[in-house]
Amino acid sequence: MWSNIAYYATLGFESLVGIFGIRLYEEPRYDIVARIGDSVEIRRYAPRLAAEVELPGVGQASRDQAFRLLFAYISGANQAQNGGSAKIGMTVPVEVRNSEKLAMTAPVLVSETNDMVRMVFYLPANISADAAPQPTDGRTRIVTVPSETIATLRFSGSADDSGARQKELIDSLKGSRWNPTGAPYMLGYDPPFALPFLRRNEAAVLVVETR
Repeated sequence: MWSNIAYYATLGFESLVGIFGIRLYEEPRYDIVARIGDSVEIRRYAPRLAAEVELPGVGQASRDQAFRLLFAYISGANQAQNGGSAKIGMTVPVEVRNSEKLAMTAPVLVSETNDMVRMVFYLPANISADAAPQPTDGRTRIVTVPSETIATLRFSGSADDSGARQKELIDSLKGSRWNPTGAPYMLGYDPPFALPFLRRNEAAVLVVETR
């Protein structure tokens, strides 16, 4: 009981300060390998573990359902190694992509179609693939995301601007040595009720370096 109270109190506190752009959530580590202008970062991420949901449909309703499934997983809808359930800390960013259903376990390349929404919660770094609690809902999967290099463009305000920002990101890469491989997507770092001008959103895309 007390562990449940402490868990939800921590989440509540993290969400409360998140209104003001204060981020206490864990974030996957990365190295910045290049910059393009003042707004685009080229980042290299090591392999990391994630919980993933892929649902039919697009739009806010599908994204909300995916978020609920992932939040249920980290808050106890899972089977831990000890036979019980485990509560997992919230992390950022939340990754959202529109894609077709893929017959693969690791989200590497994404087809440029719009009949599915895929959302990813990255798991804390102290959870290994062998020790990760298994989801009790079959729509949630545990996946290992391989090492990847992505380009990001940071912006504040509403995530509704992500389409225009994704286009801006792709345009920024033209003429550089970094070529996109796949469709751009959205990374969100704040709760939806955070003050818009303090939010951290990012347009992102996988890239490869050409020499």
